[in-house]
Amino acid sequence: MSDPRHLPSVIAEALKTCRSGLLGFAVFSLAANLLMLAGPLYMLQIYDRVLTSRSVPTLVALSLLLLGAYVVQGVLDVIRGRMVGRVAGVIDGRLERAVHRAVVGSQQPGMKGGENAVRDLDQIRTFLLSAGPISIADLPWMPIFLAICFLLHPLIGLAALAGAVVLVVVTLLTERSSRAPGRVMAAEGGVRQMMAESHRRNGEAISAMAMGDALAARWSRVNQKYLDALESSNDVVSAYGGVSKVVRMLIQSGILGLGAYLAINGQLSAGSMIAASIMMARALAPIEGVIANWRSFTGARQGARRLNAVLAASTAAAPSIVLDLPAPRRQLTVESLAITPPGNPRVIVRDVTLSLDAGEALAVIGASGSGKSSLGRALIGVWPAASGAVRIDGASLRQWRPEALGRHIGYVPQSIELFEGTVAENIARMSLEPDSAKVLEASRVSGAHDMILRLPGGYETQVGEGGANLSAGQRQRVALARALYGDPFLLVLDEPNSNLDNEGETALLEAVRIVKERGGAVVMIAHRPGLLAVCDKVLFLADGAQRAFGQRDEVLRRILARPEAKEGGGALKVVGSDVREKA
Repeated sequence: MSDPRHLPSVIAEALKTCRSGLLGFAVFSLAANLLMLAGPLYMLQIYDRVLTSRSVPTLVALSLLLLGAYVVQGVLDVIRGRMVGRVAGVIDGRLERAVHRAVVGSQQPGMKGGENAVRDLDQIRTFLLSAGPISIADLPWMPIFLAICFLLHPLIGLAALAGAVVLVVVTLLTERSSRAPGRVMAAEGGVRQMMAESHRRNGEAISAMAMGDALAARWSRVNQKYLDALESSNDVVSAYGGVSKVVRMLIQSGILGLGAYLAINGQLSAGSMIAASIMMARALAPIEGVIANWRSFTGARQGARRLNAVLAASTAAAPSIVLDLPAPRRQLTVESLAITPPGNPRVIVRDVTLSLDAGEALAVIGASGSGKSSLGRALIGVWPAASGAVRIDGASLRQWRPEALGRHIGYVPQSIELFEGTVAENIARMSLEPDSAKVLEASRVSGAHDMILRLPGGYETQVGEGGANLSAGQRQRVALARALYGDPFLLVLDEPNSNLDNEGETALLEAVRIVKERGGAVVMIAHRPGLLAVCDKVLFLADGAQRAFGQRDEVLRRILARPEAKEGGGALKVVGSDVREKA
């Protein structure tokens, strides 16, 4: 295999767990290559001994020995292939959870490329399962065959060495020439994959609004760029592959011609001439195999580098916390919070300071684009604070292990996504061992229990991909039950009634009251006035900045007293009309 000093660290670390397997692989490779000497030696004995002595028993004995050598060699090749497959499985097993975390956190700052982590891991595994690793493993034993060529005759050895040097040069040129096209192909392939996934997920909207032709034209352009990059890479590899094949055939035929010349002059036997040709072919075969699998090797190497960068960023971003803090019970506080979206240095929310005690509910109001959803993401730690801090019971979110913090947080995003599985599994946050009592309790608190019982399979109803088997309102109620699973301390709801009917909104308000009575803290991003009735405090955002925060009635009076509200203009028109409806 390649020198481990040049492997990306993430792969090198995974390979350390396979040291014994890789050592065995090397031993089997040595044995398999030594057994490849059986063919040339057989030919040598046939021409120099059997044909001259006309001994049938000798022919039979040599043939049986050759058969045994080839059988053992075949067994060793099968074992080598399986060993490489096991190594691929170990690497996948070691990295699978880290790769999944990278995919889940791909929208986090500094985690660019995480959405392609699975594809990069697949490229590594695909290469390991190809013939490439065996060809690379055979390269170190090439000098053995070259040395035997020198033993047959120095000129034969020099010709074989010259051929090997030419093929090595071709290999290096292949590496150099295919590097840039390979990078372009990987980048265009990623764009192509994301576009295809986006079109698949939005198929209904595309069909309904006759967007198919326009998007097909865009797809064609993106696909053509990928095909052009693929063609360029294929042209490079194919060209050098063809050159290497021609060179190898010329060298092999040249060895025969040189051997014939030496045999005519009495410096080499006929058997040695044939053996030299076979030995030469065997010596150069690994180089040709490497060139043939070069595209797969390049893809795996680039995938490993990208994967290493993504996982290193993921590891650096994850706090190394061992001690779990006690379950929060008292307060949520926000101190001079500023937020920037992933991959964008622009501050979209700034100067937010608030406190919310246990048993209180906060309504976050403001016009669209004022930063309400961004604030919600920061409160649960999905988007880290650019400055300032979010604290639960005095501890900033960075002081919590994500797994521990998640148990104390419930979240209903603006865009509801359920996962392939049953309603019960989704409510239990896809736990492999869901707590039935907690599932039922969360459903009852959210008011979704009766609605779920009316589904065809009740709690065992399959929701389909993204919750496609449920209506928008049903998905929102299941998402609320999921947020309430385990009785979390902090509940963040982003427009939780956007798809609810009157029955669903009544159940939502009752759920908020129950959470408050239990000592939880609730943050609701609200556009409709009905939610304000259960809120104790209000935060008003405008243009990404905090304009007012405090007790509900006091803040609403201050907002309505503004000249903008009286004139009915701008963002306050929406807020003001909502408030007056409620009042």
